[in-house]
This record gives sequence, structure tokens and C-alpha cells, in this order.
Amino acid sequence: NNYTFYSGDGSPADGWPTTNQWISFEGMWAANEPTIAISCTQFAEQNPSTTEISELKAAIQSVGAAASIDPRFILAVVMQESKGCVRVITTNGGVVNPGLMQSHDGSGTCNSGGIGGPGLVPCPNSEIVQMIKDGTDGTSSGDGLQQCLSQSPGTTLSQKVYQAATIYNSGNLPANLDDNTSTKCYASDVANRLTGWTTAQTKCYL
Repeated sequence: NNYTFYSGDGSPADGWPTTNQWISFEGMWAANEPTIAISCTQFAEQNPSTTEISELKAAIQSVGAAASIDPRFILAVVMQESKGCVRVITTNGGVVNPGLMQSHDGSGTCNSGGIGGPGLVPCPNSEIVQMIKDGTDGTSSGDGLQQCLSQSPGTTLSQKVYQAATIYNSGNLPANLDDNTSTKCYASDVANRLTGWTTAQTKCYL
């Protein structure tokens, strides 16, 4: 659990971790589960129940398998976008971003309001699955991880994943992934999550 700041185009040549440096899905899930369990406090909502947490894990695995997307990538984006809070608020910065993956105007959500808004308790499994589908498969309004991966020109799977994360976050792909116009260090954060980072101090200074 430590953070390495990565810079450049996401390639191994620029020092980014390859897929064989990623931890297993089970290891990554176990490392993040304590964070998921308290993830809704940030939104003044009821924290996920053990049932909701197990349904989230199953949804990431099943949607990932159906879309041929590595579930570790989906989990990394879930942690990046909502920390795994099933009652995460819907944000709107010109585009409505609901759900666990803050999807592009997706239909899945258990809280269409703001902080302290009336989150659904319990969050139905159907909504949890839909939130993961919206972020992974994309929506009629915008791209999910699947489309972002297909747009990524990287020569290795790991590079494609880091590029896709940048596209998912900002809608474009700068030559240097640090030049992301939305969330600074988004791709670097995802790379760190995939190699075991959870709560250690970030070394992102952008």
C-alpha cells in the first residue's frame, strides 16, 4: 500500500506497471473492502451493507466477464469515482454522472440527488449491476470502459488500460497522461490501485 507517481504515456518504457505487476482481483478486493464499508460517509449516506458489498463484488465480476474487461480495471475505476458507495451522489458538471462509476448519463443509481439526498436503502442488486454496466459497457449518451479501451492506441494491455482511464475521465487522450484536463493523476491513481494502493498518502503533486 504505497503510491508511486507515474508520468508519461502509460507505457512500460515510461515506467508504468505492466499487468504482471498488478495484484490479483481477490487481493485488490480484500485491500479495498474496508474503504468500501465506510464509503458513503463522505456523502452523508448510510454505508453499504454486507449484502450490498457482496453484490457489488459479484456485479464487477459478472459485468467484466460479459464485456471481456478485466474486473480489476472496473474495481479501480469504482474506487476512483465513488470509493464503492452504492448511494454515491449524482454529479452534474454539464454531463450527468450517476452511480458507482459516475457514468455518462447512465440510468443506474441509488441516489439521484446531492449530498445527504434520499439514497435508496437498500440499494437493489439490479441498480448495482446497472451502475457497473453503465460505466463498463457505456450508455446511449457516452462511452464506458469498453469503448475507451477500443480507442486506446497502446501497444500493451496495461498501457491501453491507463489510456482508457484517461479517456473515461476526460474524454480525450493527451500524449502525456498527466496532461489530463479533468482529474489530475487519474491514470496514475488507477495504475497505483491496480498494484495495491489503497489509503497511503498520494504522491501526486500536479
